Amino acid sequence: MTLAILRRPKAREDLIEIWSRIAEESEDAADRFFDRVEKILDMLGEHPQAGRSRSEIDAGLRSFPVANYVPFYRLADDTLIVTRVISGYRDLDGLDLR
Repeated sequence: MTLAILRRPKAREDLIEIWSRIAEESEDAADRFFDRVEKILDMLGEHPQAGRSRSEIDAGLRSFPVANYVPFYRLADDTLIVTRVISGYRDLDGLDLR
């Protein structure tokens, strides 16, 4: 069963910010990155356990890297909930990943 994918508002904001930052150099590159993220999210919708458990941060939190960014997500019933998409270089201390 493929899970529905829900992007929380902060995750949508993160993706818009990332796209804008990449698009300053190349809109084509920004579009390719966005497509790559969407393909990974589709894959996670089919194989939600493929992501790494991040229980050291919060119970039930998972992540899966995409280039230099990391989508964080949770599973709820038949939905994969994307909570944030953060730079892999960013310090996660103090970030709200819910």
